[in-house]
Amino acid sequence: MMSRQAFLCSLGSLYLSLLFIFLLMDVYARPANNSVLKEKTAEGKEENEILPPDHLNGVKMEMDGHLNKEFHQEVFLGKDMDEFEEDSEPRRNRRKLMVIFSKVDINNDKKISAKEMQRWIMEKTDEHFQEAVEENKMHFRAVDPDGDGHVSWDEYKIKFLASKGFNEKEIAEKIKNNEELKIDEETQEVLDNLKDRWYQADNPPPDLVLSEQEFLSFLHPEHSRGMLHFMVQEIIRDLDQDGDKKLTLSEFISLPVGTVENQQAQDIDDDWVRDRRKEFQEVIDANHDGIVTMEELEEYMDPMNEHNALNEARQMIAVADENQNHHLELEEILKYSEYFTGSKLMDYARNVHEEF
Repeated sequence: MMSRQAFLCSLGSLYLSLLFIFLLMDVYARPANNSVLKEKTAEGKEENEILPPDHLNGVKMEMDGHLNKEFHQEVFLGKDMDEFEEDSEPRRNRRKLMVIFSKVDINNDKKISAKEMQRWIMEKTDEHFQEAVEENKMHFRAVDPDGDGHVSWDEYKIKFLASKGFNEKEIAEKIKNNEELKIDEETQEVLDNLKDRWYQADNPPPDLVLSEQEFLSFLHPEHSRGMLHFMVQEIIRDLDQDGDKKLTLSEFISLPVGTVENQQAQDIDDDWVRDRRKEFQEVIDANHDGIVTMEELEEYMDPMNEHNALNEARQMIAVADENQNHHLELEEILKYSEYFTGSKLMDYARNVHEEF
């Protein structure tokens, strides 16, 4: 008969084994997306402050070519996104959603039209723009220690390498003396890409010195038409397999190359492909010729394109428009709250009448 101590040890071993299996399943069940792999250390925080982020609020596609899964919530909630959390109190979220509904419904007819939703989307997108401007001021100060209002490429390079663990004083001295830097291949590749982006953000006459406004374009290309074009070029380069500077459907749905280890992972990959196919065919490929040009992708990526905002408004309405009247009633938005806010509300129908 097994002793009590042996029994407890066996239970502990079983628990650890199950925990390891669950962790592996979680890793393999998600397609690769570097935008969510952010270090929580102080060094990582500093690096994230001075590196162009993969994720841009209010932009339909990530910098790495992934679709922005939070886009609908970002353009519906604006800077109030953080107020809606999955585990927060449903009644409080319901009240906040009702307040938002009343703000979108500017003619007070108890329903939201595509034009009203378009106006709201543009307003919320502008909120993200203003938020990026404020954050940029803080990030610019981090790379402009002397406060002269300009940052040279060498100054930025020193701060970047320091965030990667290099000794800041040693790097600064070597750069000053034009000495060779011993940098690993991966870091050098990132630096080369950053320098290309730095060149693009540097308005004529080019001097490799960025002002605060130019640094904003460097971190947030959605604020500059020229940088938006550069971002599209980068995405095309990453996805274009035959080098024709255009995207076919097969090229667009080919990323990321995920590791499929189980049926759960396969289902997620299938959902990912389905979403990208729909976006390609119904939205990005404007003339429906099966090819996405750089011009089409640039129009799609432009967050302040009013035509895109209207199309997005119609799509958002179609998701929840159960009575097919091409408008959204409050009950419909509450029922589909997870789509609009990321927060699922329970007993929406009963509670909405109580609140009224």
